[in-house]
Amino acid sequence: MVGQISHEGSNQIIYPDSDGQPMADNTKQFRWIMVIKENLELLFAEEEDVFVAGDLLWYPVEGSPTLRQAPDVMVVFGRPKGDRGSYKQWEENNIIPQVVFEILSPGNRLREIIRKFRFYENYGVEEYYIYDPDKVELEGWIRSNNILEVIEEMNNWISPRLGVRFELKDDSLELYRPDGEKFLTFVELAKLRKEDQKKAEEALRKLEQEKEKVKKLEARLRELGVELE
Repeated sequence: MVGQISHEGSNQIIYPDSDGQPMADNTKQFRWIMVIKENLELLFAEEEDVFVAGDLLWYPVEGSPTLRQAPDVMVVFGRPKGDRGSYKQWEENNIIPQVVFEILSPGNRLREIIRKFRFYENYGVEEYYIYDPDKVELEGWIRSNNILEVIEEMNNWISPRLGVRFELKDDSLELYRPDGEKFLTFVELAKLRKEDQKKAEEALRKLEQEKEKVKKLEARLRELGVELE
């Protein structure tokens, strides 16, 4: 991708929009990134000051283009929706992404995981979640006393910022909106929409049938001389 250039000051500093790394290592990791990102966008669709992004480079410090991280999913409360090449914090009223998700793959290394954790802790993330879809393991941390402290029990944990509930099953993780609706894949959402449309069409067909029956009954009553108001 083409890097973005800062014109502030006498020196031009390039903040690349890509770190050259793939968004995901496999289909399972990619699917989970998309499920979480798209469902969070849907959850906050009516709130103009909540920005949700996937695999977007976050630069926390102006003048430090190598100091960056690209969370699999991040949520920023207090910033407008819209397209961005990267998230330059100093251009976003210095608002820190409050919630971050990382989805692990077999290619992840412990050193990289630790490095990311330190970055998120040092630069103010409030809630940090790591999910390993192969092992069905979910870890979470929440900021307290200016550090990220581990959440001891993640099953049925409710995110303070998102209102989302995490439920660990034997074979998978399920996430639920504050209204109790489950996070669904795009395919599941499309199927549900088709089912709802089919139900609506069936209800309309039955209504039309009932109207036709009423018309026939009224016509028969008139034939019998019954006055209808």
